[in-house]
Amino acid sequence: MQLNHPQLVDLLKKAYSAEKAAAFAYQGHASSVKDATEKKEIHQIEIDEWIHRKEVLGIMNDFDIPVSKFYELKFYIIDRIISASCHVIGWFMPFYFAGRLESGNVCEYFRIRQYFNSLGITTYDEILYDMGLKEKEHEIYFLEKIKSNKFLPYYEKFFSWGNNQSFNNIDLDKKYPFENSNHYCKK
Repeated sequence: MQLNHPQLVDLLKKAYSAEKAAAFAYQGHASSVKDATEKKEIHQIEIDEWIHRKEVLGIMNDFDIPVSKFYELKFYIIDRIISASCHVIGWFMPFYFAGRLESGNVCEYFRIRQYFNSLGITTYDEILYDMGLKEKEHEIYFLEKIKSNKFLPYYEKFFSWGNNQSFNNIDLDKKYPFENSNHYCKK
């Protein structure tokens, strides 16, 4: 079955390639931190990203959507730059930008779900919901690490993410079950 939804197809291709970039970036991030617990926690986030990549590929395969060579190359370059930079930009910035990135990734999966639903397809609702919530957990993890850092207010003002701003409307303490979560990430 072919999907007649160009935005959905493109978002799936992007998500697939971006998950690989994130996983490799987290390898660099984990190797740059000194604390053994942080290394382990960041490594687990890397594993989550590989799992998401596999799940997105499964969805793409259901609709014969090919992997984008362009996105694979683009995100490969990005992940190499991010991974290497973690070793030279200090402790705060990798945590900050990882959290900011994860904040946006949350809605990626809810938008994919909304696009599928617009086509009458609900098969992937639960898995997309779970991936979106996992990305929110990642966002919260990184924010918790830096929430009292003296630089955060300045970064939040300039980059629009931090203690008082997020790129999604999900509160894990008051989360809705997937059946009642259609309002998440609506523009």
